Amino acid sequence: MAESDFDQRVAAVRRFNRFYTRQIGLLQESYLKSQFSLSQVRVLYELAHRERPTATELGRELGLDPGYLSRILRLFERRGLLKRTPSKADGRQSHLFLTARGQAAFAPLNTRSREEIGSMLRALRARDQIRLVDSMHAIEGVLGAQPEKKVPYLLRPHRPGDMGWVVSRHGALYAQEYGWDETFEALVAGIVKKFIEHYDPRKERCWIAEKDGEPVGSVFVVKQSATVAKLRLMLVEPKARGLGIGARLVDECVRFAGQTGYGKITLWTNSVLRAARRIYKEAGFRLIRQERHRSFGHDLVGETWDLKL
Repeated sequence: MAESDFDQRVAAVRRFNRFYTRQIGLLQESYLKSQFSLSQVRVLYELAHRERPTATELGRELGLDPGYLSRILRLFERRGLLKRTPSKADGRQSHLFLTARGQAAFAPLNTRSREEIGSMLRALRARDQIRLVDSMHAIEGVLGAQPEKKVPYLLRPHRPGDMGWVVSRHGALYAQEYGWDETFEALVAGIVKKFIEHYDPRKERCWIAEKDGEPVGSVFVVKQSATVAKLRLMLVEPKARGLGIGARLVDECVRFAGQTGYGKITLWTNSVLRAARRIYKEAGFRLIRQERHRSFGHDLVGETWDLKL
């Protein structure tokens, strides 16, 4: 009798597995209507949410066979989605990171997954949504699931609606923190208007930092000349400061400019922006010149910083 009961439990688990894999689309040849399999999307997810992991760390986290993971990583490299940098701590290891193309490939998958799960939950009453999630927590607890490492933030390419956020938050934050007037917001609006109207994806880029599904930072690389890139509009929301977002945004700009063939990256800032200046200095930029000017309702000292690539 006991054995019969156990067999029934095995059958019930298998039935649930068949139901849920169909429910979330795992039986499709590609996942989330993309060019990627489920395993490939999981690897993309980890790469997007980790700070330059090694292949060993990825394999351990995902439980993937090293050979299989290696094939996925090589495929990503061939498609221009992934780059490697040698580890300073261990010459046998490389740190992995998504290129701008890789980030652009992952961003719609992340959005689509969230939308599909949201659609499934919205079809249920609120109490059934809670019951479903509680049941999932129970399954995780019984099977000994380890808590996911909390992801502090995600970098992604810009998408519709982001430019309005960039203009609004620059205007509001600089008024709040430095007392700058609306002429600064107008300047930012002109910069993003030019970026959108003349956007060259081969030589220019915008990154948006996102935390808990909300934008919390931005930065742009624009073409100043054939050999010089310009870093613009680096911003981090106060609630997201201290996570290293500013340094990461600047690092992405420098990496992109070097990969794209620029010989130098330049930027213009003001001396009162001390936190930003510290990030630029730590990234290797050098202060080239200063000039006094009156802008945004204040007497300021403008600064030009350069970094040779």
